[in-house]
Amino acid sequence: MKKSAMKNEDVKDSAALPEMPEAVASALGQWVQQVAEQTAAPAREARDLALAASSELEAEVERLNTELRDARKVAADALVSKAKDQLAIDGKDRQLAELRSQLERNVAAQATESDARLAAEMELVGAATARDNFESELKTLRGQLDKSYAERSTLRAELEALRTKK
Repeated sequence: MKKSAMKNEDVKDSAALPEMPEAVASALGQWVQQVAEQTAAPAREARDLALAASSELEAEVERLNTELRDARKVAADALVSKAKDQLAIDGKDRQLAELRSQLERNVAAQATESDARLAAEMELVGAATARDNFESELKTLRGQLDKSYAERSTLRAELEALRTKK
């Protein structure tokens, strides 16, 4: 019951108020658009910085992966070569094949473990960085929003004061 009574009062109040002049409505709309663009600019800049940093990190990870593959190949080649020489001296080809297979399994297992560890570390670094960036951006945007609310309240008060002067 109270809601319908309040709606009727709102309708009566809005009917009694004159319409807002087109110039004021246009200027207010332009101001709102400008505030929205200014508010979004830091977020866009932060996003661009985060994308650039992400791209740099991705390139660094790729370079490290390449170096890691090369180092593994050199280490594996050296180990295989050493095992081959020893077995050639002993004349035991079967042992060579078994050692090579074991070495390949160990290298593959170590590579998988190393890759998983590197991926987890990079994901953790990325997540922490993204979280920190988002927290900072959220604080900035919250401050801007609060400022906008305060400005809006000030403008409403000025508008009401102008209305009461008429």
